[in-house]
Amino acid sequence: MNPQDKIYVAGHRGMVGSAIVRRLQGAGYTNLVLPSRAELDLCNQAAVAAFFRDERPEYVFLAAAKVGGIVANSTQPGQFIYENLMIQNNIVHGSWNTGVKRLLFLGSTCIYPKLAPQPLKEEYLLTGPLEPTNDAYAVAKIAGITMCRSFNRQYGTRYLAAMPTNLYGINDNFDLVSSHVLPAMIRKFHEAKERGDATVTIWGSGTPLREFLHVDDLADGCLHLINLPEAEYGRLLDDPAAPALINIGSGEELTIRELALVVKKVVGFAGDLAFDPGKPDGTPRKLCDVSRLHALGWRHRIGLEDGLAATYRWYQEQGCES
Repeated sequence: MNPQDKIYVAGHRGMVGSAIVRRLQGAGYTNLVLPSRAELDLCNQAAVAAFFRDERPEYVFLAAAKVGGIVANSTQPGQFIYENLMIQNNIVHGSWNTGVKRLLFLGSTCIYPKLAPQPLKEEYLLTGPLEPTNDAYAVAKIAGITMCRSFNRQYGTRYLAAMPTNLYGINDNFDLVSSHVLPAMIRKFHEAKERGDATVTIWGSGTPLREFLHVDDLADGCLHLINLPEAEYGRLLDDPAAPALINIGSGEELTIRELALVVKKVVGFAGDLAFDPGKPDGTPRKLCDVSRLHALGWRHRIGLEDGLAATYRWYQEQGCES
């Protein structure tokens, strides 16, 4: 991409989209198209088509999505599959209609089977059943990957799907009902510290393994991918094992119990931990294989404890709101 190229970041007010905008602006890209949700309803096919006809962006980062943790995914599956399918269908189709040069579609490693071998390689897609607690979201994202592949094959487009691991950072959602595990922990420990509680209860057994990536690292990885030289980019799109699909992660994992201890330390909570095995654990282990990304010259830079400390400071600066 050149500094003057017109770039559309879909979902620019969310955690991922806002991080991509910060990274683009920091790298000197100033011709950004950033309509608000009030200005553009991404579930409205006609509105999105008109937006692409009027603006004609050259590059697209598709970071807009309906997202949430176990509770939100379990209780709103219809909303998750409908909104995500509509958003990505409209944006990918609009991009093709107006000749977008490259599109980066953001998904999640929840696309992989619940019991897939570890670490998760891109070629494991569709090799087994999904985790039931978020299958609606996963199916929508798998449809987006297939859409990118199908448009590339039929129309010669240059669309790539990137699957981040569990993310955290600035602009995360800290609502205890709809958030992911890490921001929910930060809020739980903070409020327990403020109240002087003796214990904090964590959902599940504490044994599942998880990988985490700071959202600023993700944004840096996205910029690296979309700016790959054509030969390397083309090899990603045409890879016979997993065309147009790449994981983005740290390649490092820890148990939920270990994560809770790090959050406890960062927040400064002096009490004890308790675990509720009656609540769902989700997938037992979910570690990305990031060898493909490492081979392209990119690695994460922000350590978990440092990233958590920065996230907690931001959370406090916002008045500890959800």
